[in-house]
Amino acid sequence: MSTTEEAKRNAAREAVANHYPSNPRFIGIGSGTTIVYVVEAIKALGVDTSLTSFVPTGYQSNQLIVKAGLTPIAFDALPEGVLLDVAFDGADEVDDELNCIKGGGACLFQEKLVAMQAKEFICVADSRKLQSRLLASWPTIPIEVVPLAAIRVMRQLRALGSTTPILRHSLILKEGPIKTDQGFFIVDAPFRQLIVASDVAQGQEGSGKDGVWEVETLAREIKQIQGVLEVGLFYGLTGPQAQAAGKAGGQKPVAAYFGMPDGSVSVRKAK
Repeated sequence: MSTTEEAKRNAAREAVANHYPSNPRFIGIGSGTTIVYVVEAIKALGVDTSLTSFVPTGYQSNQLIVKAGLTPIAFDALPEGVLLDVAFDGADEVDDELNCIKGGGACLFQEKLVAMQAKEFICVADSRKLQSRLLASWPTIPIEVVPLAAIRVMRQLRALGSTTPILRHSLILKEGPIKTDQGFFIVDAPFRQLIVASDVAQGQEGSGKDGVWEVETLAREIKQIQGVLEVGLFYGLTGPQAQAAGKAGGQKPVAAYFGMPDGSVSVRKAK
């Protein structure tokens, strides 16, 4: 196993050990390569999962749940008003304030649905995903769009400062643009490195002037474009903060676990 894969496994083990609840009813299972190790870690706990249902964020995670001998349940089959006990998912990049870029695997809409229906969202990744600001390493913001509106959306993204937004295509050119589980397209939009709320508090301009955006401000601007289903920026409240405000869950993880090259695990917690 490569150092990167071992790092993912270490992060998953520690995250599950610290956040898998006693006798849970519903657990969210995200998408991506790291989540394989989350499911592995859940199985390794040796706990009774017969009364627990696992909510996938897409086809890939549903298959992972089934192959592990766990019981999947579709998001829209959840009982009215129920919150997931916890949701585990990966990220493409995470900043100092635990804002995340997600959507590299084209599951961002369902990932956000699951995160926002959970009491707490736990992010699991390797050290490459840990950056001080978003778009420091990961090149673009994934955006799920209605196919009919894709060209219009890309025009609007350029007006917001994205230099070269493009439709994500299959590796096999004749198959055309990648489609999500909803049958939508993914637009990958590059922007300048995003600043965080603490930067704005210290006087930096984050409203798009000279192409400089703060995470939440840009996410809200993109979401307002007609034809956009969801934006691959996870920001704002954590699950506990949302519940304290009388809402369900939040987009931002309460904690992020990063497997390091030396075998250790770095844990960042939301403030």
